[in-house]
Amino acid sequence: MIATPLHLLLLLVLPPLLLGVINKTKAFFAGRVGAPFLQPYYDIAKLLRKGMVVSSTTTWVFIAGPVVSVAVAVVAGLMIPLGNVGPVLSFTGDFLLFAYLFALARFFTVSAALDTGSPFEGMGSAREVTFAVLTEPALFFAFLALARLSGSLSLGGMFAIGSTPAFSVGNAAPLVLVVVGLFIVLLAENCRLPVDDPTTHLELTMIHEAMVLDHSGPLLGLIEYGSSVKLFVLESLVLNLVLPLSALPVWLGAAAWAVGLIAVSAVVGVIESSMARLRMSRVPTLLIAAILLCGSAFVMLVR
Repeated sequence: MIATPLHLLLLLVLPPLLLGVINKTKAFFAGRVGAPFLQPYYDIAKLLRKGMVVSSTTTWVFIAGPVVSVAVAVVAGLMIPLGNVGPVLSFTGDFLLFAYLFALARFFTVSAALDTGSPFEGMGSAREVTFAVLTEPALFFAFLALARLSGSLSLGGMFAIGSTPAFSVGNAAPLVLVVVGLFIVLLAENCRLPVDDPTTHLELTMIHEAMVLDHSGPLLGLIEYGSSVKLFVLESLVLNLVLPLSALPVWLGAAAWAVGLIAVSAVVGVIESSMARLRMSRVPTLLIAAILLCGSAFVMLVR
């Protein structure tokens, strides 16, 4: 009775905090106090209260992009288990819908960027879809490996902590490869260093941020919130493989899950503090490494 409300509470309320943890971690390594952990909540609320400027040359696609991005991220979040809190939506083959939900969000985001006619947004869109071609195979190879391990074709079965052979000691090697590969996908899909810098103001080096230059007010607030939900969802995929919580009560498991997500966000902040951004020509190499890691995990399990 309480699993679904807990799932919705974590999914809708926690994501902006993860951005705050990343920013606070980066500030710590830079020797600064940094913004409060709750600053992303204040920023999103402020943007939602502001007016917005919409070019007369744009169409409904410009407004639909941020709205679809948030809706898709929330639906994707409903399809994954959060530790011992099961998914709200689950069916056989749902991992295919999960992957292409993000593709749908990317399509609308790119379309909204191109709708402005801005050359910088077109440049960012081209880079976004180019790198997406390399992240999707890694994600699918990871799902295939987990399907092979768990014997399930649903995300709930693939990530059922402690209840499938996927988490036995004998399968440690392929699981480690999947975790590392998914973590690289997490960094790439959320435009984090070393793939992209979400705080950059240099148009020629932007990827994702170049696509939202013309959005303002509530539309920009939706983009920021949707990005935080996407970060939450992809971090949850990684956390499902490294944090077994099936033996804990639901409430305690949900609290432990929130702490785990904060820890993963702190790791992302440490990586961003200790690594420089890759040259644009080097990014495909990193994404191909993710494909090889997840593909190797699948090959190891095919007997």
